[in-house]
Amino acid sequence: MAENVCTDKKCPYHGKINVRGDYLEGKVVSAKTKKTVTVERPLIKYIKKYERYAKARSRIHAHNPDCINAKVGDHVLIGETRKLSKHKSFVVLKILSDKK
Repeated sequence: MAENVCTDKKCPYHGKINVRGDYLEGKVVSAKTKKTVTVERPLIKYIKKYERYAKARSRIHAHNPDCINAKVGDHVLIGETRKLSKHKSFVVLKILSDKK
């Protein structure tokens, strides 16, 4: 008997979704919604007027397939795909490291 059988049509491994475009890494900060995670990644922006750098962050909503099932605190790799919903254009590809 198989334990984690994935029947998700939006899964990049078992469904019919093509991953093309950017591959990004980040930390999962929210997994409250069903099959969706919020991935946060830090950015450093250069401010020309003050000739300094400022910290910023980018929050991206990504589809979380059942076979991967990323949780809050996981460091994940996400890939760009076609529009999956109003806010989702990325899908979780793999968990790079679990939370500590």
